[in-house]
Amino acid sequence: METNELFKQPVIIDKEVAWDKSQIIMSKTDHRGIIEYANDVFVDVCGYEDYELMGQPHSIIRHPDMPKVLFKVLWENLKQGVNFHAIVKNLAKSGRYYWVVTDFESTKNENGEITNYFGRRRAVPQEIISNHIEPLYKKLLQIENASGVEYSEKYLVGFLEEKNRSYVEYINDLFTEYEKAQKTETTVEVEDERGFFRRFFGN
Repeated sequence: METNELFKQPVIIDKEVAWDKSQIIMSKTDHRGIIEYANDVFVDVCGYEDYELMGQPHSIIRHPDMPKVLFKVLWENLKQGVNFHAIVKNLAKSGRYYWVVTDFESTKNENGEITNYFGRRRAVPQEIISNHIEPLYKKLLQIENASGVEYSEKYLVGFLEEKNRSYVEYINDLFTEYEKAQKTETTVEVEDERGFFRRFFGN
């Protein structure tokens, strides 16, 4: 489903949205990713009113700096009922951007079919974005533009194989290393990605 014609993509402004990064952005979509609910934080950060968001695909806030391969992998996981934590650059109505890390829960009907996704998003430290995510995403996007999503995915697979990590494990490692750097103690409790993201999103 495409975004309603009334909502043209904003003119891109290379400035970050000012928002309270201690808050959690929440939304609910149907199985196709069509928005059915957005909390006040979502509305405040993205700049769209509730009535503008309802019935629109979640891609209404997709930033053109995001490589398509990330959404391909994300949806492949979600459709299988597997949570996928991804770092995403979103586009506000103003044309400004904001970075978030995602967390999803799905609900199923009596036939085991997914009916809804509940998405929660939190802010990402700038250091992680600048040092790791932006360089990777820029390279993936360049490959997509030159050779297509297939080869962008092949590069991502190779990048992760070299690190011997899945994408979610890689993201977990970035946050863990950031937390270690922020602490005065030399030791930080080691967690797998499930434990880390459960704590990070407070569930």
